[in-house]
Amino acid sequence: MIAARRALLGVLFAAAASAWAAAPTAPSGDALDARLKRLETELRCLVCQNQTLADSNADLAGDLRKEVRELALAGKSDDEIRAYLVARYGDFVLYDPPLKAITSLLWLGPFALLAGGAVLWWAVLRRRARGEGTATGQTDAEAAAHARALLEREEGSS
Repeated sequence: MIAARRALLGVLFAAAASAWAAAPTAPSGDALDARLKRLETELRCLVCQNQTLADSNADLAGDLRKEVRELALAGKSDDEIRAYLVARYGDFVLYDPPLKAITSLLWLGPFALLAGGAVLWWAVLRRRARGEGTATGQTDAEAAAHARALLEREEGSS
């Protein structure tokens, strides 16, 4: 009976030892910190929007950093962590989102604003060159003559 118990304990111990040895160990220490830092620089703070998760001091950024750490400790790969966050928060959570129809505004918006500003600047310069720059529709010479007349009238009444 004692021999059977010892044999059973031996088999259980061997099974537990092999399961423990085969279980993937999550990286710890410096390797984990470096991996998390790299991941956090690839993710956007959803509050700040112009900062990475690593740079943000927002409460939500802290929560997301904690969630990323928990996922990494659970053995998830970087791609799995990114996919989980994208599924939960959308492509905007990526600091460098892929170019898709839904993210085209993120990629093309700044260029459209820059082009619109350049066109507006060009139109203002062109209008000034033609002498159509005043708000009343007067040319610069007409506006100057009107200002002189007002000054002379003011000097005459004093």
